[in-house]
Amino acid sequence: MTVRFIVDGRDCESIPASDRGLLYGDGLFETMAAWDGHIVLLEDHLERLSLGADRLGLPIPDMEVLRGEVIGLLPRQGRAVIKLILTRGSGGRGYRQPEKIKIRRIVSLHPWPDYPETWAKDGIAVRLCETRLASDPVLAGMKTLNRLHQVLARAEWDDPNVAEGLMMDADGRVVCGTMSNLFLVRSGALVTPDLEYSGVAGVMRKQILKIAAQMDIEIQERAVSLDDLSQADEIFVSNSLILIWPVRQLDGQVCATGPLTSRLRHALESSLSTAVVTP
Repeated sequence: MTVRFIVDGRDCESIPASDRGLLYGDGLFETMAAWDGHIVLLEDHLERLSLGADRLGLPIPDMEVLRGEVIGLLPRQGRAVIKLILTRGSGGRGYRQPEKIKIRRIVSLHPWPDYPETWAKDGIAVRLCETRLASDPVLAGMKTLNRLHQVLARAEWDDPNVAEGLMMDADGRVVCGTMSNLFLVRSGALVTPDLEYSGVAGVMRKQILKIAAQMDIEIQERAVSLDDLSQADEIFVSNSLILIWPVRQLDGQVCATGPLTSRLRHALESSLSTAVVTP
C-alpha cells in the first residue's frame, strides 16, 4: 500500500515550516481503522476531534469536508490506517496565536500494522516505563499533537516480544499505555484509570465502557496503583486499531487472562460490525 497525504484538500507530502502544529504541537489528531471500505467509529472520532478543538479554541472545520476527505482515502478492500490531523495553521514566531486562524487539515493513509495475530488471542507482554506523564488537567483526555512523553517511553525498549509499555504519572498512578488505554478486572468489576490529570480518552475506551454498562458489569473509573496491577484478576489494553489485547505478562511476571476480557472483546467485535460509515 502506498502512503498518501492530503493537505487542505490537495495531494501533498509537505507543510509550511511556519505551521504551528510543527512548531508548538498546536493541534489534534485522530487515528482511525479502515476495514474493507469502512471507517470504524468515524462519528466518534469526529466528535472527539470537535470537542478537543473547542477546548483548544481551534475554529472547527466543516465536518462534511473532513468526513469527505477521510472517506476519499478509503481503500475498497483490506485494512488500513487513516490519520486525521488539525493544526492551528501557519503563524509568526512566538506563542501568540495569529489574529486570523486558518486551520490546516492533514489526512493520510497508511498500511495496517503488522501485529502478530496471537497478541489478540493469547495476550501480550508489557513493561512498566520509567518515563512519567505530566499532570496537566488543562489538556488531560485530549489527543493533542504533543506526544513527547509517549515517544520517550516507547524508546525505552527494543524487544519485539514486548508489545506495549505502561506509563505512570508523577505521583505513581498508572494511567495508560504508550499507545493504549488500560483496563483491569478485579472481583468482577471493570476498572480503568480516571483521566482527570493525564492520559487520552480513547474512542475505543469509550466504546468498551458503553458495552460493559450494557452487560451490567460494574465499572470503576478511578486512580490505579501498582498494587492494583499486581492484584488484578485480568489486565487488558485497547485502542482503535488493536481493539483489545489481553496482558499475559508484566515485567516478566505472568498475568492471568480471563473470561471477562474475552467476553468484552467478542461483544466489541460484534458491535463494531455495525458501527461503521459506508462511503
